Amino acid sequence: MSQALPILYSFRRCPYAMRARLALLASGMRCELREVVLRDKPPAMLAASPKGTVPVLVDGGEVVDQSLDIMLWALRRHDPYSWLAPQAEDVAGMLALIDACDQHFKPQLDRYKYPQRFEGADASASRDTAAQWLRQLEARLARQQYLCGSHIALADMAILPFVRQYAHVDDGWFQEQGWQRLSGWLASWEQGPWFAGIMARHAPWRAGETGPVFPDEAAIARLRHLVGETATIGAQT
Repeated sequence: MSQALPILYSFRRCPYAMRARLALLASGMRCELREVVLRDKPPAMLAASPKGTVPVLVDGGEVVDQSLDIMLWALRRHDPYSWLAPQAEDVAGMLALIDACDQHFKPQLDRYKYPQRFEGADASASRDTAAQWLRQLEARLARQQYLCGSHIALADMAILPFVRQYAHVDDGWFQEQGWQRLSGWLASWEQGPWFAGIMARHAPWRAGETGPVFPDEAAIARLRHLVGETATIGAQT
């Protein structure tokens, strides 16, 4: 009897779920994908992780319910694109950069994108505070092709979904900032195989059903063909 696949509870547009799916795609660690409707969360997900947010990975008796931990769970098993071995940084340095995104940039992003959810929030002020951190990323990208060297790594893929969310609050304003390298880094990812590989639409999962396998063999093969050994974000150059 074949062993049951791990289960990933996910929501297509959630940046935390996106980063988890990116690492699963890169590693080739297959799972059963269960697309969640956030206003009607499955009891099975809540039983596994009462915090009630996606992503949640269930692997037998093990529950991993933090997006970065899911990334590390997958990549420590198989890391063919060397996301845990960047050229100009170590894992601790990447984790510190991701922590700055999660603890400092993300709260300002939320107040910029959803000011109505926060009493007294000033969307413009939060936008500008978040922009200070993005300028640091722009400076990094002025020195090297990706955040931690010459190839994409964990830090890029953990941060890109949140920069995407920020940029699309007001695309015109974002483009006016003159962040040429940051904008190019983001556009290359959005137009390339990594983004395409995680953004297929799936019907919401219902109890008793089996969700689709993610990533499927076709997606993994297509990624290897387009990206090859260069591990670039966008199309092969």
